Amino acid sequence: MSLPNAYAETTDAITISVEPFYLEDQSAPEDGHFVWAYHVKIENNGKETVRLMTRHWRITDSLGKVQEVLGDGVVGEQPVLNPGASFEYTSGTPLSTPSGIMSGTYNMEKPGGDRFDVTIPAFSLDSPHQVGQIN
Repeated sequence: MSLPNAYAETTDAITISVEPFYLEDQSAPEDGHFVWAYHVKIENNGKETVRLMTRHWRITDSLGKVQEVLGDGVVGEQPVLNPGASFEYTSGTPLSTPSGIMSGTYNMEKPGGDRFDVTIPAFSLDSPHQVGQIN
């Protein structure tokens, strides 16, 4: 089951749910430093085992500046998800603006070596410091 207040999307029976949180205690708005955590749940609703191989994030701040993050796995792992299994993790990102948006893909591999991309739904990074703008 997806996270309760999350952005969610399903690609090829893999559901990605993301719930972002603004971290007031790690942010310094007066210095242009805003920090969010995001909790991700990856659910394998398919009939085949899959392994998360790589991630590709696009992080866009409220001025339109884009940062791309590519790498192996997530939080140091390349989790294997059997049918019906899920994997959850929490990570974070800083921005120099009080709001932004994130989206991306995970590249998954099936046992035979076939690979496919799973969409990470776009989700907004909103802080109480933004002025009249919600993504």
